[in-house]
This record gives sequence, C-alpha cells and structure tokens, in this order.
Amino acid sequence: MYSKTVAADSLVIEEGEPGKHLFVSGEGELKVLKNDKVIGCIGPGKAFGELAILYNCTRTATIRAVSDAMLWVLDRRAFQTIMMVTGMQRQQENINFLKSVPLLQNLNQELISKLADVLEVDFYPAGEYIIRQGATGDTFFIINSGKVRVTQKIVNDFGDYSEEEVRILDRGEYFGEQALLREDRRTANVIAEDPGVECLTLNRESFNQLIGDLQELQNKDYGDEARIRRISKLSSSAVTLDEEYKHIQLDDLDVLATLGVGGFGRVQLVQSVYNKQKTFALKILKKDHVVETQQQQHALNERAIMMSCRHPFICRMYKTFRDEKYVFMLMEACLGGEVWSILRDKGEFDDATTRFITACVTEALEYLHARNVVYRDLKPENLLLDSQGYVKLVDFGFSKILPTGLKTWTFCGTPEYVAPEIILNRGHDKAVDFWAMGVLMYELLTGTPPFCAFDPMKTYKIILKGIDALGFPNYISKNAVSLMRRLCKENPSERLGYQKGGFADIKKHKWFQGFDWDGLKKSNT
Repeated sequence: MYSKTVAADSLVIEEGEPGKHLFVSGEGELKVLKNDKVIGCIGPGKAFGELAILYNCTRTATIRAVSDAMLWVLDRRAFQTIMMVTGMQRQQENINFLKSVPLLQNLNQELISKLADVLEVDFYPAGEYIIRQGATGDTFFIINSGKVRVTQKIVNDFGDYSEEEVRILDRGEYFGEQALLREDRRTANVIAEDPGVECLTLNRESFNQLIGDLQELQNKDYGDEARIRRISKLSSSAVTLDEEYKHIQLDDLDVLATLGVGGFGRVQLVQSVYNKQKTFALKILKKDHVVETQQQQHALNERAIMMSCRHPFICRMYKTFRDEKYVFMLMEACLGGEVWSILRDKGEFDDATTRFITACVTEALEYLHARNVVYRDLKPENLLLDSQGYVKLVDFGFSKILPTGLKTWTFCGTPEYVAPEIILNRGHDKAVDFWAMGVLMYELLTGTPPFCAFDPMKTYKIILKGIDALGFPNYISKNAVSLMRRLCKENPSERLGYQKGGFADIKKHKWFQGFDWDGLKKSNT
C-alpha cells in the first residue's frame, strides 16, 4: 500500500466512475454522498472501495474530504498479483513436501495437487504431545517449521517405564503416514520442541475421498502425457471449420429477427441465402466494448473452446467473422429460449424438471472437464433450450483451458454463483463448476439463488458463511438438499464430483435414483 494526502473539500471517489483501488483512512474525516446527499462519515481506520479489489466495478457513492486527510491506497492489480504469487508458492511448497513422502511419490500430479489443497495448518506450542504412543490416530503430519522430538516408552526388566529419545525431526520431515492407510495404534510419542512447531496435516477421511485404495492407484497409468499432448493441441485444432460451413460468408446471411440485445452487442436469427432451411444465431460483439472491458482474452477463449466442442448439450459455434467495428460468431440457433425466462414466468421448477436440466448440465460439464476446460459461468441465463426441449450450455466467455493440477486467479462469474475460493483470491480450478451446479439447483427449485443481496459485497459475505447457514424451503426434497449441500462444500476438495469418483458420484446420488442417463444421451445424439 502507499500513502496519499487529500486536501479538504476534494473528491476521493466519484459515483459512477470505474474503480480499481481500495482505500483505508489514516487521518482526517471524509463524508459519503449519494445523489448529493450525505449518507455517512468515514474516520481513521475505516476501509472503503473494497469491491474494486475483486473486479472492475463502478463506484456506488461519492467520497469527499471534510478536512485534510491521509489515505492508504491498494491497487487491485498489485493485490491480485501478490495473492497469486503467494498462493502459487504455497501450493508448490505443499506439493514438494508431499512428493518427498515415499508413500505418495508415485501419485499423479492431479492427485498430489488435490491433496495439497486439503492440507491444514496446525500449531503446537513447545512441550505439547502431538502424538501419544499407544493412541489410535487418523492424521498424517508434515513439519512446516520448527522441530519435534520422537520418543518411545521402554519397559525394563523390573517393569518400570522410561521414555527414550529416538530422533529429532526437522522442517520438511513427516510422521504418522501409516494413519492414512489404517487405524493402527501410534508406535511412538511426538513432542513439539521450543519455540513450537507448525505442521501441515492431512486426515484419513480426506485422503480416502480423494485417493481411495493407494496400492491400486500407485500402479495405475493415468495417461497424463497423452492427455497433456491432447490439451496442448486444443487451441490449434479448435479453429478447424466444418466443411459444411466453410463456404459461408457474412454477406451470405439474411437477418430474420433479433433474438437478444445486451451491453456486449446483440444476437440475431439468420439464415444462409444458399439454404433457406438452415437457421443460425449470429452473436455480434462490439470491438470497442470488448477492448474497454478488457475482454479480448475471454473472447478468444470462447472462440477456441466452443469451436472445438462437439456435444449434444453444448451450443455449437460454426464460424467467426470480423470487420472494422464488430466480431461475429455464427452459432447453433436454440429456439426454445432461455431457461431463465421460463423460470421467471413459472416462478420455480418441480423436482423432475430441475433433475432433467441438472442432468443435461452434468453431461456438458463432464465433457468439458475431461478436456481440461473450466466453465465458470453456470446460471439459468446461460442455458438455452433447443427445439426439442434439451438444454444447451452457451456463453463460454469465462471458460478457460486449465491443465490438470494448476489453478487460475482471475475473478470472474456472476456474483450469486461465484465460489468462496474465487472471492478469497485463493486460486481456483474445475471445483468452482460443482459449486455453481449446487447454486443452480437451488435457483431452479426456488426461483431465486441461495446467496443474494442488493449489494454484491453483501452477497459475497453471505457466500462465505456457507450453504449450511441457509434455510431450505420445506417443499424441497431431502435428497435434493443433500446433493446441494455436497456440491456447495466450502472446501473445494470435499465437493461431490471433484473427488475420486468424479462425475459418477453425482450421477449415482439418491436424487438421481432411477434417472435414465443412457436414455438422455441417446435421445439427443
């Protein structure tokens, strides 16, 4: 942070302007104005403008200095860079620790990365027994800082006990690893040395959810190299065009109707002059708007990913064009409308309708995740229906190719749907899509998202309290509630779908009991 002096009666923030700084008042007094009316005062020690730390947003009020003041300022880019660098360093350090453990060193990169995410930090003061000989335990420890003394009780010929030191363990060394495999009694005492020790800990329950049978997995060929080669080719293969649509030019398209209009541009229903039976949706983006909002990379990601996808529940993109002012995306026309529009008219969906929509989304996300694509923008507005009533995933502007074991730090998504790790800038991966699936279920069943408030910052605070702080309406089935709770676990590695069973865990959940998954896939291929 850096300091900034502000003269009396000068503006610090003006309502409506874009913001990218967080301020903390150090000295002096400031007043908050809304529509030229004073609605509050800010004294020393108070923070304001915090939403700008997360993403580019417009200021919702004006802040003016009452007296000469001194402020501390934090720039969003500096904050996000610090969070990303420290997060990557911490994760890599944890991964290196885990790889040094013989029991785990043959696990693939994805599993090691997931284990690194569930490591917890515990501190033990000097003299405290971390493990007692003879006790049963389910926790494995890696020393992050400090030292521990390992001792064993020895019984002499007279039946007297004595405690002998076996060894001293230092940073990077570990103990209790057999607790990950079985509930054996501890064979030694482990005592924290002065001034105390900080340990990274992993319990058997988390280990089993992510790893399962260790002996089986250690010898398994995950095909990592082949998968990495395939993913690295995705961007280049994505721009290959279907022969059927190669010849179509922008001038060959007749506009039939406007399907939607937004800040980004508009979507038109068009048909080719050469084939009157075939209609398309033409998404038109304003180039200057894309540049102003710094969405260039998002637009490129959308093109690369959508043109590579061939799945019955993902909207096809056939071709792109551009001129001086616009970028044009020729896409599959989904004329059944938005799921959001239907939900708004009906108020809420019943269990069966929600199950069908969620099943289509599950199939689409399973396909994307298998290709190492994280979607990041699941919501009813991005679900369209085709002429047969099947759900199609659209709008891949926030999607990203994310190789196994890596994280990304970009803040993106709709406020009501973002996962806790995005808000907290801890780095995120495909687990955010499982969180969003739980939120989507809730909105489909009730008509409103579970986490919502008038102010985005209040929405984020509600999200951080977790789904267990919410009440569920009585008419929602207990199996639906169970699935939503398991999808919206605060810890990404505990979310259903992200664990060792993958998407199969979601499909075999009780809420989907009796659902015809094979029939769903066959009927829309």
